[in-house]
Amino acid sequence: MKKIYDKLVRDKIPEIITKSGRKANYRILNDAEYKRYLFKKLLEEVIEVVYAQTDDEQLDELADVEEVLEAIYKTNNGYSSLATRKNRKKLERGGFDKRYYLESVEEIL
Repeated sequence: MKKIYDKLVRDKIPEIITKSGRKANYRILNDAEYKRYLFKKLLEEVIEVVYAQTDDEQLDELADVEEVLEAIYKTNNGYSSLATRKNRKKLERGGFDKRYYLESVEEIL
């Protein structure tokens, strides 16, 4: 029986599948496909963080998110660019340390 996945997987997954006695059908993505599937993978992993049941599961999923983000940065040579943008946004708009939860905004006449 064949199960279709249509998703980017970690580097050792084909080997793990083969060692388990199954056959992994896979191919190497070109640059454009790789970038597109990285963003799909990021969304998948973020959803898994949201639905994690325990702190431990959430940390595992956050580790996956970070791994995908690092791969995305590498495709754009974006490590230094990202740090610059992150710092600029934090200076302009702040971080999340104060835990503000915006409920509404009213116009003042």
